[in-house]
This record gives sequence, structure tokens and C-alpha cells, in this order.
Amino acid sequence: MSTQRVIVVMGVAGTGKTTVGRLLAEALGIPYAEGDAFHPAANVAKMSAGIPLDDADRGPWLDAIGEWIRNSGDLHGGVIAASSLKRAYRDRLRAAAPGAVFVHLTGDRPLIERRMADRKGHFMPTTLLDSQFAALEPLQEDEPGVVVEVSGSPQDITERALAALRRLPTRQN
Repeated sequence: MSTQRVIVVMGVAGTGKTTVGRLLAEALGIPYAEGDAFHPAANVAKMSAGIPLDDADRGPWLDAIGEWIRNSGDLHGGVIAASSLKRAYRDRLRAAAPGAVFVHLTGDRPLIERRMADRKGHFMPTTLLDSQFAALEPLQEDEPGVVVEVSGSPQDITERALAALRRLPTRQN
């Protein structure tokens, strides 16, 4: 697998995007970025209040992530955790950086809800999980990427993701 590739770790809140993203970046020796850090303060305030974001809210966030992906891919590759729930969002990111691939972390709702409830210090309340699942458009076969189930330890999930990514065709430039 090319280390020039940019990997977007996607999925609903609570799937472990940050943890798995950091572990993937470490294993591949490439930089990691946290997608939540790209949200404008108004988005964080809205989510903290239990209000789901709409497409208009996500636009500037997606554009900032797209710029990071484009710049990282051109330089050295990277991993970023970003929910990328809808196909249109992923298309927007791929428009900015056509070589990006996605790791869709997926699992059943009770497991994800339990993980969300257990985490401390995150602005996303468990009450928004339903809106996340409602917005989710799973990664499609024609999209570059892999689907990885989130049962097991973060290391187990990361190993499954790495194995799946290694099976992907290399990027053609």
C-alpha cells in the first residue's frame, strides 16, 4: 500500500474513528488529523446542544478537510477521521483529492451507543446517534475504500483495516 495515500476513517459517532485513525497513521508512519478539529465553533456549539448538523453546516467543514487531504496527499499521505456520512460528502472530498480512500467503520447500534456513553470529554451527545444513523449512506462498492466491523479491541480493528487496505489496488497517477 502506498504511503502517499490519504485515508479517511469514516462512520457514525462512536465507531472509534479517532482511535483507529491514530493507530492506522502510526502503523503506516504518516500524519494523522482529527476531523472534529476542522469544525467551526458554531458547529461544535450546535452539536453540544444536541442539534444535528445539516448539509449547510457541514459544507465549510468538508471544504477544510478536503484541503487538508489534498495537501497531505500531495506531500506525504495521511489519515484523517471524518464522519463522511453521505455519499455527497465523500464525493466532495474526492473532488478535492481524487486519490483519497475511505475506511468505513461499522457496527451495531447497541455497541456504538455503549461506546459513546463510555467516552469522556467529547462534545457529541449520545442523543445524536439516531441522527447519525439516519444520515448514514454506507460506503458503496464503486467508492474507493473498505468496510471494517468495529467489534474487538482498537488494535484488532486496526489490523483488519490494514489488511483490507493492503488488498486495494494502488493509486494510479
